Amino acid sequence: MQVFEHLHDIDAQVGSQVAISPWMEVTQQQVNQFADATGDHQWIHTDPERARQGPFGVAIAHGFLTLALMPRFLESSLRFDDVRMGVNYGMNRVRFTAPVPVGSRLRAHLHLASSEPIEPAGRQLTWQVQVEREGSEKPVCVAEFLARLYT
Repeated sequence: MQVFEHLHDIDAQVGSQVAISPWMEVTQQQVNQFADATGDHQWIHTDPERARQGPFGVAIAHGFLTLALMPRFLESSLRFDDVRMGVNYGMNRVRFTAPVPVGSRLRAHLHLASSEPIEPAGRQLTWQVQVEREGSEKPVCVAEFLARLYT
């Protein structure tokens, strides 16, 4: 875990990889809960038996589930001691470049593209995030993720 005493200390990291998150497993239970929350119950995600006959031979996670893990990847990798609140501000670019079979372990590589001041007393951080699946050379998701942090 990367720890920053002050939010502005992150500015020195612009242009570099700041952290790699811990591995996390994607379970069928998570996939099913995500399907319930979003209403996306397509069989490729929620019916492991039928998915065995599908194009991937196994149930796969929703791409948007992978995307929804972005805050978890950041929170498990970075801490700012003087930040009182953070909000997701959006995405500029997202690509789901490979499937995530249920049972896969994922982690994120966090590259800080920019850090801009925002009022009052905050910063907008633009992260280039590459989500890696253990055992695969190709990332499963690449995204430009924007977060706003306030002190």
